[in-house]
Amino acid sequence: MKNGKIKSNYLRRMVMLGMFIALGVVISPILRIEGMCPMAHLINITCAVFMGPGYALLCALLIGIIRMMIMGIPPLALTGAIFGATLSGVFYKLSKGKIIAAVLGEIFGTGVIGAIVSYPVMTYLWGKEGLTWFFYVPSFIMGTLIGGSIAFLLLKRLEVTGALVKMQNSLKDEYVKEKEAA
Repeated sequence: MKNGKIKSNYLRRMVMLGMFIALGVVISPILRIEGMCPMAHLINITCAVFMGPGYALLCALLIGIIRMMIMGIPPLALTGAIFGATLSGVFYKLSKGKIIAAVLGEIFGTGVIGAIVSYPVMTYLWGKEGLTWFFYVPSFIMGTLIGGSIAFLLLKRLEVTGALVKMQNSLKDEYVKEKEAA
């Protein structure tokens, strides 16, 4: 029975990850201009809060790859997502579940780190000229503020209704649940 329950939780996490990826690809064109994709930040933060930093990184990576392949988006789809998604989950975990920490992780990870990493990627790999190290910082921060605000409001509402904890618990690994109970 225990093995079946572990497989069930694994399947639930994979389905949820797949849904985040699909949703991220579909809604990413909303409000999108180059260097600013607020809906991606909404997905990054929500996935990080629901599933943790590892899944958030994987989600952002896969969304970025799919967007680059299907929509012809430049590598900003990766540099502008993976750092923020990961730090969103890490900050959320370190803060012991504060949603604002997840939003700040996304803002710092994408708005600062991702924006600065985008300079060499876009200059040397993509061949864009006339950029500076901080060229993408304003647009990345603006995008994270918009997407982060939406994510904050959504997650706060789920938290108030108790749905957030329910969803998080249903996605937890059985090993993690046993460890927390001990």
